[in-house]
Amino acid sequence: MNLQLIGKLRGSALFILKRKLLTITILLGGTLAMTISSLDAVTIEKDRFFLPTSQLNADGKFTNAKPVAELSWSRILGFMNRALFEKKVNTVPSKTIPIEKLSQHQVNQLPEDKTSVIRLGHSTILIKINNQLWLLDPVFSERASPFRFMGPKRFHPTPIEISELPSITGVILSHNHYDHMDEFSIKKLKEKVSKFVVPVGNGAQLNSWGVNQDKIFELDWWQSVNVNGVQIVATPSQHFSGRGLGDRDKALWSSWVIRDENTNLFFSGDTGYFDGFKTIGEKYGPFDLTMMETGAYDEQWPDVHMAPEETIQAHKDLRGRKMLPIHNGTFDLAFHEWTDPFEQMVDLSNREWIDLMTPKMGQVITLEDDDSVDKARDLHWWR
Repeated sequence: MNLQLIGKLRGSALFILKRKLLTITILLGGTLAMTISSLDAVTIEKDRFFLPTSQLNADGKFTNAKPVAELSWSRILGFMNRALFEKKVNTVPSKTIPIEKLSQHQVNQLPEDKTSVIRLGHSTILIKINNQLWLLDPVFSERASPFRFMGPKRFHPTPIEISELPSITGVILSHNHYDHMDEFSIKKLKEKVSKFVVPVGNGAQLNSWGVNQDKIFELDWWQSVNVNGVQIVATPSQHFSGRGLGDRDKALWSSWVIRDENTNLFFSGDTGYFDGFKTIGEKYGPFDLTMMETGAYDEQWPDVHMAPEETIQAHKDLRGRKMLPIHNGTFDLAFHEWTDPFEQMVDLSNREWIDLMTPKMGQVITLEDDDSVDKARDLHWWR
């Protein structure tokens, strides 16, 4: 074997190792030190953005209401071993995923007096409520990654490009992980969006990307903002934050209540199961629709992501009427088969008599339209 070929093989092996290390880092939410490149961690400027004391500990880090297991080095090394050497099976689709393309004209024609919900992929959702457009956790990038050339890649294109979107009343962000807070998308959206509503500690990151400070509303848990008849409430979730070196839990994470006088919605963001769902349900339920994390679960991180049966229980705790499973079907972020969240949720919802919505990406659900809702039920597009 000649030296040139040896060099190519070594370079290829190093690239594969770097790619796997990047995936590990993204899955762990930036906990591991990146050896490939420095990331965009931001130092929170306390004199510029409101920081509460309710969830801050003595070290200046945000905490969960229910303590979660510490991320020890033994857990990290165990996870790295799986990520590097365990063979994944059917975690990526082998065929093209069917989506429904969406145009600006279609978005503009959504009913003004009804609430429409459109899943665009992963946890990205476009909502029209009280004649306002809101985007939840917008990720339009090809990869859930700090890099454009490596990291978990989309299974499907976005049903609509950012350039096609009309003006957006507001963006709501659940936390700062790469598959929820996407730099590329925020920079492209910032001129179209009037308001960015985020958990406390995340404003400095947006401001560093060029979002005008006057557009940013930072909320602690149980705080709310009212935008022309739409109330946005930050509610607890059980997760963590971090984008790079040394910024773990320096910004808060949140679930969200979104409601007007006619419609009441819940968006889980990323979360493990905890008794806070009952409290939210008692305080703000019942909900016409819950948009619930169901994907990227694993027995190694049960505190911060829900298994499907826990998602069902959380929906019941919230007193939800209809449920839309999210955080699945777009990126390979765990070890389970990519179809597993859908299959389990269909099975569990049938047994538990849950009204489950499984629309295609880009499919419009207008909640007050029985025909639209019925088309999103029992739609097994992933098969």
